[in-house]
Amino acid sequence: MTGTDTATALERATLDKAARENFPVAPFFLPRAWRTDLMAVYGFARLVDDIGDGDLAPGGADARVLGVPPELADDRLAVLDAFETDLGRVFDGTPHHPLLRRLTPTVRRRGLTPEPFLGLIAANRQDQLVTRYETYDDLRAYCELSANPVGRLVLAVTGTATPERIRRSDAVCTGLQIVEHLQDVAEDLGRDRIYLPAQDMKRFHVQESDLAAPSAGASVRALIAFESQRARDLLNEGAPLVGSVHGRLKLLLAGFVAGGKAAVRAIAAADHDVLPGPPKPGKLQLLREAGTTLRGEG
Repeated sequence: MTGTDTATALERATLDKAARENFPVAPFFLPRAWRTDLMAVYGFARLVDDIGDGDLAPGGADARVLGVPPELADDRLAVLDAFETDLGRVFDGTPHHPLLRRLTPTVRRRGLTPEPFLGLIAANRQDQLVTRYETYDDLRAYCELSANPVGRLVLAVTGTATPERIRRSDAVCTGLQIVEHLQDVAEDLGRDRIYLPAQDMKRFHVQESDLAAPSAGASVRALIAFESQRARDLLNEGAPLVGSVHGRLKLLLAGFVAGGKAAVRAIAAADHDVLPGPPKPGKLQLLREAGTTLRGEG
């Protein structure tokens, strides 16, 4: 395989995952220039998550492109360090990884800064070192790195960032991250990660062993219901963001908020039993939530 073929394969392996995300990454109704830049941002975010989760394509091609020695190709921290170094090259136009080369013109066009990208890398580095969170505030601090930069990048790409919109966006993104954690309790436990605050687990008399059961008992369901309400409150706090913009961007942001709220409803419809697998909303529920969000209703 030639270098060009390898680069194309690496890009495709990551970008093809966009179709499997909970929310449309760059839907058809957006202007082409926005779609191009949002996909470039998505490529970065997806790849850094894949590095952190150990989900890179087999064979170590990503590590090789980043200059990681073969003996460290499976060392996630080493690959994240190399990826951060390559991110620095984006800002002088010389990155090695094809997804970062794709990101380079977006960074120039939109005047993007390193901070949100560094936040996403820091979140994945933290995932290698921290697997439990004592308090809700600790979890929200993690979401500041793992989720909020994505919303800030969307606002930057679309040229609509203001302090108030960023504040609302942060609430939406943290809410979405918490919902995802609730849907993925069993999967995360399989990675030896728990994103349910330890203080809340104690309050609801939930042991880690309870999360490994085939289905949730009453205490786990009560805990998931409690955390679901927190996520809904954050989505409601951020929802005015949708009404602060116009046109196609309004549709995109409404989709994000609606997707989160529909997921919360799906969890409730499963009686808050997330252990058999992630409860997912149907398309009709998503459309209903989107209509409600666009109308500015709760």
